[in-house]
Parts: sequence; structure tokens; C-alpha cells
Amino acid sequence: MELIARIKKAVKQYDDTHNFTCDICGREVFANERICAPCEKLLPFNNALVCPYCGRRVKEEGACIECKASPLGVKKARSVFVHEGEAARLVVRFKRGEKYLYRTIIDTMVPLFDAEFSFVQGIVAVPMTEKAEKKRGYNQARLLAEELSARTGVLFLDALRKEKETPSQKFLSRRDREKNLEGCFRADRALVKGKKLLIIDDTLTTGATISAVAAALKRAKAGELYALTVTSVENKTPFGIPEE
Repeated sequence: MELIARIKKAVKQYDDTHNFTCDICGREVFANERICAPCEKLLPFNNALVCPYCGRRVKEEGACIECKASPLGVKKARSVFVHEGEAARLVVRFKRGEKYLYRTIIDTMVPLFDAEFSFVQGIVAVPMTEKAEKKRGYNQARLLAEELSARTGVLFLDALRKEKETPSQKFLSRRDREKNLEGCFRADRALVKGKKLLIIDDTLTTGATISAVAAALKRAKAGELYALTVTSVENKTPFGIPEE
């Protein structure tokens, strides 16, 4: 029985680290890649013109209007993808129960981390309340942060707490989201004081969550703050707010 248990454990570990099908289209793959070459070509990488502060896709060089009016609270934010097409679907699947996708997503985040944030002294994750995390079964931002720490050697700091539930923010503007998030987050000063930190989240929509987390870290006397997300929404007020 002990031998059978060891074999089952070895098989599970192999399955956890080896891919046999593309995580986007489901086609069979042969080189252990998690995303096949045809699907990779379809992904909307955010590697063209971006705002130097929030990292969103822009149409001309320079800071976007929104960042000029209301900075995010971090020195620099970047995202791997624009939140559209297969990248948006990948994030939604990850948040809705396909937990294993964190490895696939981190494969795309590590090169951007190496290029932009390798100097940071710690990695933190946007937290969820205990109730929300229990309902989902995991905190997707923390999974990404812990795996990024494992891949890069930069310490993950379990330094943030979300202390109250907030209503759904899907259809809210940045200002309304910021009101929802007032006083939500707390940071452990002993862990973050003076450190250059990278905040990890799945998507930067309006920037309200990153700003609220950054404010909590600043209250705890953290040093320079940066943010890295999987995707970012090009239009900062995409939900129900018409453009001028």
C-alpha cells in the first residue's frame, strides 16, 4: 500500500509540472509548453506604447490623462496583457475555479518581472477577506505572488489584510471604487517598513484597488511601491461610464 501511495504521489507531481495540452485551446502539445504557439500569437501582449505610470496601453507617448489627474499611488505599474480576448478569458477562468492556471500565468509574468522589477525587496499580494477567500477556495493574487517569489527568489511577504467586505465593483467608476475601499486594507509595519515592494494582482481595471493597497503600505512606512498585474483594462472607466 505504501508503494502504491508513493506511485500515486509521483504521478500527481508529474501531472502538476508537465503539460500535455494547451491551457487556452486544449490542443495536444509536445514540448511541455502551457500555451501552444498559435494561441501565443493571439494573446494581446501589452508591449506597445504604455503610460509610464499605470502601464496601460496608450495611443501616444507620455503619461495618460488619468494618471496626470490622479496617480495610482505606486511609482510604476505594468501588466503582461491588455484585458481583452484570450488574455481576459484566461484571467476569468483562473478566478472562477481553474486554480492550476497560476503556473501558466506566471510563465508570462516572470520575463516582465525580470525586465522591470528585479530590484524589489519583497512581493505582496492584494488580499481578500477570510470569508471571500473561503468561498472561492483560494486568493488568486496570493497564488501568483507566491509562485513569482518561488521562481525569482524575491521574498513573499504575508503583510496585507483586507478587513471588511466590499460590494461588487464591476460597474463602478474609479472614484466610487475608492470610496468602497476606504479603510479596507491594513499592512504589517514590521514586515514592510522601508522596503521596495511589488504589489501583485490579476487585473488593473481602474487602479482603485492598487491605490488603496498602496495607501495602506505607505501608512505602514513601506519604501518605493510598484505593481504588476496579469492584465490591464485600456479604458480606465470601461463599465457604464461613457467617454467624453
